[in-house]
Amino acid sequence: MDLQRRIEQTVNTLVFETLGQPEREREFKLKSLRRWGFDLLFGKKSGRTTFFTGELHKYEAGDTYHSEGIEYEVEEVIEELPKNKKIFAHIEMSEGRAYLVGELREGEHNLEILRVPAASVLITFLKKHRLFHLIEALRSVGTAAGLIKQRGQEGRPVPFQQLPNVARRFLRGARDVEKEARFGRVALAYWGENKDGDARFHVSWLLPTIALFDLSIAEKADKLLGAFK
Repeated sequence: MDLQRRIEQTVNTLVFETLGQPEREREFKLKSLRRWGFDLLFGKKSGRTTFFTGELHKYEAGDTYHSEGIEYEVEEVIEELPKNKKIFAHIEMSEGRAYLVGELREGEHNLEILRVPAASVLITFLKKHRLFHLIEALRSVGTAAGLIKQRGQEGRPVPFQQLPNVARRFLRGARDVEKEARFGRVALAYWGENKDGDARFHVSWLLPTIALFDLSIAEKADKLLGAFK
């Protein structure tokens, strides 16, 4: 693409932002931990009584196993979270990679129970719930996840007033999702239709990665991406 065309694309691309930083953490239910593929276990870790996580449905009370040189003794698979405890999760970055970190919280006391690569767990989670539009759009995972969807050959982006209803519905829905997630940025270049009547566009969307681990938000984002075609 020549410089003039690139300038034209940049000037005419529509941008809608929910200002702020990607949320630092989000509270989740025990069922969310299971949806990600993990059980909450109670027992001994290196001989110390504590809570920890293990692969879903892999361990039972009485099991002993080793992982990364640490011995675990399972006394109980937790089926219901104690009323005084809550599960929070956030994203941490290390050397360009995002990690999903889960904590069991009671008052001011935090116990880390999970630290796993965020991208692989997120993709597995999305596959499990058949959210394939999100998987197809997912391009990068940091504290914010980068989503991209493009269709057709580039052209001159149309102004907001000329957007068709499908594009307007997507933008309205995207902003609603961003309000729920408390952060977001969507950029749309809509190039009109080709000779066969198919829409041509490029959309890039940033959402907090931790919010996509919330099934309700992930389902809404997936539905919006699937309907924009």
